[in-house]
Amino acid sequence: MPSLKELRARIAGVKSQRKITSAMKMVAASKLRRFQKHAEASRPYAAAMRRMLAELAVATAGQGELPILLEGGKGSTHLVVLLTSDFGLAGGFNANLVRATRQIVARLEAQGETVRILPVGRKGGDAMARIFPTKLVDRITGTGGREVQFQAAAELGERVTELLTSGQVDRVTVVFNRFVNAMTQTPTEEALVPLTVPENDNQTEYSAQYEFEPNEAELLAQLLPRNIQVQFYAALLESAAGEQGARMTAMDNATRNAGKAIDELSQRYNRTRQSNITKELIEIISGAEAV
Repeated sequence: MPSLKELRARIAGVKSQRKITSAMKMVAASKLRRFQKHAEASRPYAAAMRRMLAELAVATAGQGELPILLEGGKGSTHLVVLLTSDFGLAGGFNANLVRATRQIVARLEAQGETVRILPVGRKGGDAMARIFPTKLVDRITGTGGREVQFQAAAELGERVTELLTSGQVDRVTVVFNRFVNAMTQTPTEEALVPLTVPENDNQTEYSAQYEFEPNEAELLAQLLPRNIQVQFYAALLESAAGEQGARMTAMDNATRNAGKAIDELSQRYNRTRQSNITKELIEIISGAEAV
């Protein structure tokens, strides 16, 4: 049985941990409000970009070969961009994404495609280096829990565009956690190249006739790289909000568990102390009777 000194040390240690987890929960909650606002604000803009490019794709149909950023390459190399966090202590936030990525890779390879992986975020990079070391294209550091700047998405978009235009990859899919609420983040697979239109969008509206200025080909050349950057930006914002929500929930659970552990240790401490006092009283009484 642990001594009173050991129990006091354990209680003090758990109390210290509870202070840390409680502080981390409050920091995550503070960040979550800002990140959630940014993620929700980005959704309409990203959806509008997809709709606009869908209209341009319809307008340019039959006018020759479509750009690779719209139609994809003719090969079978599929790039999976995985967005994770740089830090842990966020429950199953990263583990769920890694599990989803393994399933996606297995499905794509079963379809005869060659898979390459570009992890963004230290946790995802470490996991992919262990699981798929030969499939890594590169490793990119995430935002480190800070607010996502568009420059980060622009650089990622430029890197992916370079891989596409140089013929190293033919299709691109991004995997990230879509923010639902503080307790729910849904692993999401979204195809970027070739361009896809969400099922809930009205597909018939894209067949309408529009006049574009400048012409459709010039607009596509300008908008397609921008669209990839915008979609990455929206995904990074979703991931950032989801990370803070997952961390807030995980730290709240850790704080509650620490409180329960403190109560249990305190009970053991009191029982041990009472037992020691009782034992000492019995020894004193026994000694007095012997005298």
